[in-house]
Order: sequence, then structure tokens, then C-alpha cells
Amino acid sequence: MTRTITALFDQRRDAEAAEARLKAANIDAGHIGIHDKTSAGYSDTAASTHAEPGIWASIRNAFLPDDDRHTYEEGVRRGGFLLTADVGEEHVEDAVRVLEEADTVDLDDRAQQWKSSGWAGTPPVSLSEGYGDDTVPTGALGATSLGETSTGTASAGALGEEVIPIVEESLVVGKREVDRGGVRVRSYVTEVPVHEQIRLRDERIDVQRRAVDLPLSAADGDAFREQTIDVTATGEEAVIGKTARVVEEVVVSKTSDEHVEQIDDTVRRTDVEIDRDIARPDAKG
Repeated sequence: MTRTITALFDQRRDAEAAEARLKAANIDAGHIGIHDKTSAGYSDTAASTHAEPGIWASIRNAFLPDDDRHTYEEGVRRGGFLLTADVGEEHVEDAVRVLEEADTVDLDDRAQQWKSSGWAGTPPVSLSEGYGDDTVPTGALGATSLGETSTGTASAGALGEEVIPIVEESLVVGKREVDRGGVRVRSYVTEVPVHEQIRLRDERIDVQRRAVDLPLSAADGDAFREQTIDVTATGEEAVIGKTARVVEEVVVSKTSDEHVEQIDDTVRRTDVEIDRDIARPDAKG
């Protein structure tokens, strides 16, 4: 079983990119088409009907409600591009996810914008629009989100018959990033008093005069010469220098891991119970 999914784009390149994404995702999708003003059946003025499907005539299994069908037509009429694709039942969620990640038009928001600027929306359905006595408006057929429609053939019936739409919800699970906290590392400079001891040497010069009474020897014949003696005293003083060494490192790093979270929720669907044997009152002749 297949379903037809539809999406509207403002630019052809966006529609073509979405088509490429569908094909690259290995999704079982066929009859992918991009429709615009040049497509067969397009009309600038007339809205599609069951008898005159217009642009929908070339789209297989395109059973959409009137509101959605005419909104898509208005989007094309305003220069948009309609992408349709038949997707296998098991790949519908994947295909919808691919198109949601593309630059698609939010059909409901866009319809509200057009209506606020004067667009009348879906035209009223009447026999003059092409629904004969043996047909049912296609709007009586249900559709799921993003333009999904189940394949099948619309059966003919008399005017006035009642149709119960079968609606089914699907669960779409996504993910987003959240802040789990962090760490801030700041470096700053402090001064710490340091006390050291060093031993220094100092020299002193002492001059003394001593009384001597000795005879002058022959060796001292030049005793009356002039002499000069220079003596220098030295001392030590402290010299302060500083050297820097790396003594420790602070390393800040981040790691990540993945875990599987189980999502439990409920989705709704419409079930139909048919009672074929219902007692009827006797007809009076």
C-alpha cells in the first residue's frame, strides 16, 4: 500500500532540493513530481472539482479535502511549487520527516495570511461546480498531516450519503539541545611574601702605628724614599633575581556520550464498527 504526500514550496530550487533529499534517503518513493503554473490542467481562475480535477488530474491517488486542495492550488497560483510523491506505507514517516526538514511552506499559516488579505479560501461546493448526481465531493475523503492521502479509488454514491472519515495519528519524536551546566576556569596573579637568608662578607682596613727602636741596616740604605701603598677593602651585597617555571597545568576538556531514551505515548485513530443486521420499522403501503 502506498500514500501520496504533498508539500508546497516558494522556490523551485527548494522543491528540487526536497526531491533530491527524498531520493538520497533511500525512501521507497515513486511518481515524484513538481507542479507549477505550466503543469497540465492549471487554471488561473477556476477551482478544481471532482468532475474537473484540473492540476490534480495528473497526480495519482490525490484524494485531499477541499480546503487543502484549494489551498495548494492558491499556492501554485501565487507562484509556488507543489511536490507530490507516492510513498510506501512503511516509509511514510521517513518521507514526512525529510520534507519537514526542507524549506516547506506551512500550509495553515500561509492560508491564514492569504485570508487576512482577502482570499476567500475554499469556494462553496454546488452541482454547478461539476459534482453530478452520482458523485461525492472529494472533500469528503480524509487526509493526514502534510498532505498524506491513502491510495484508493473514490466510490460513487448518491447525494446525501454520510461519510465517516478514518483519522489516524502518528508519533513524531525529535530532539533538541538543552543546557546541562558548564565550568569557568579563570587564572589570576597573586603576590606571596618570601623570606630568605644569605651570608655576606665585608672587609675592613686597619691602620696602626707601632713604636720601634732599631738600628738602620745596610739594606735600608734607601729608607728615605717616598712610598705610596694602596689597600682596597671589598664587601658583598645581596643581588635579587627571579625565575619562572611551569609547575602545574589545568586542562579543561569536554566529552559526550549517547543514551537511548524510551518514549511512551499514545496516538489516536478512528475505528468503525458496522452492524449490518439492524431492525427496521415495517414500511406502510
